[in-house]
Amino acid sequence: MVAFPYSDAAAIAALNGQADAILGVFAARGYGREEPSVLQPADIFLDRSGEEIRRRTFTLTELSGRELCLRPDLTIPICRQVAAGKTRFPARICYNGLAFRHQPNEPHRPTQFYQAGVELLGLEDRAAGDREVLTIAVEALRAVGLKDFTIKIGDLALFGALVDALDVPTQWRARLKRHFWRVGYFEALLTRLTSGAASDQQRLLGSLGGLTASDSRAAIEGLMDMVADAPQGARTREEIVERLMEQAADAAALRLDPKIANVITSLLAVSGDAGTAIAEVRKLTSSAGIALDAPLQAMEQRLAALADLGVAPSQVSFAARFGRNMEYYTGFVFELWARDAEGPVQIAGGGRYDSLLETLGAGRPVSAIGVAIRTERLLAARQAQGNKAREEAAS
Repeated sequence: MVAFPYSDAAAIAALNGQADAILGVFAARGYGREEPSVLQPADIFLDRSGEEIRRRTFTLTELSGRELCLRPDLTIPICRQVAAGKTRFPARICYNGLAFRHQPNEPHRPTQFYQAGVELLGLEDRAAGDREVLTIAVEALRAVGLKDFTIKIGDLALFGALVDALDVPTQWRARLKRHFWRVGYFEALLTRLTSGAASDQQRLLGSLGGLTASDSRAAIEGLMDMVADAPQGARTREEIVERLMEQAADAAALRLDPKIANVITSLLAVSGDAGTAIAEVRKLTSSAGIALDAPLQAMEQRLAALADLGVAPSQVSFAARFGRNMEYYTGFVFELWARDAEGPVQIAGGGRYDSLLETLGAGRPVSAIGVAIRTERLLAARQAQGNKAREEAAS
């Protein structure tokens, strides 16, 4: 692949044939095809996708001054349209179209690529929705002839349920849930919450955090006025004040019990074969006196659905820390991996994002889960597996 791909007649025919097979699977499961505009308002992605996608989004400014972008995925544009309309739920929508992302760490990868996927919106039986979308992804890969692939699964709701079951100060809960998949940052946050104030600066922040919110803000803004010449970098004054208020609240709160921190750390270290890993999570939480029956049963039901499709247990792994790189995910997440000529490659990924439509103007929470397939990667994996099979047959 190159940064600016050029498809000849054979490649176009292969991609079109593959897309027809995938869309056929989607249609057979009741999904209707839609196509959002390639040009989108930039803010809907920059505010909701997370840092990983924000830094990879191509933006441009039209003559009126409005900031636009080339869509880095199709999920948000579809959800935006649904939120703005009078869609009947549950809605089953599928697509196949181009997406665009800057590839700073992989300049040889294309900046434009095809995604085929589904969005299941407004189905109140969330467990059934999780299983439906996960099994559709497997059926789509099989429909085009991909035999060898693995599945990685996780669940943000599982970690969220753990945090809610522990004796954790209220102001820390949301931050722990939001950042648990950020390696390094999360460890530093947990250490800070466990050790408490360790420096004069932290003790000062702790004293400010003990005030009311309005008094704390006034004190911090007064301190900033006293050091008005201090550099602020790229952040605004309001961003700095909000960040200092957050740190002050942390410093003023009770220290997190090291035993609780150890339970959190132990859970996040669980990974491996899905069946074994889920059993390990059950044992860990049971020994800590924590009941996480609902999210664990939901995960076991997903594994049973895969087994019903004939997916071998060795093909499925679980990582408690797995959260993908989109900030809008709220629960079950998964990725499907295979190998192309260069090595392991992610060919599909998705998950649950129950809060996204409300932030886009739906007016109320709407259950939502989807999956996107990188069709050019899928084609490359199919070709690599075909070449391998031919070599093995010839030897």
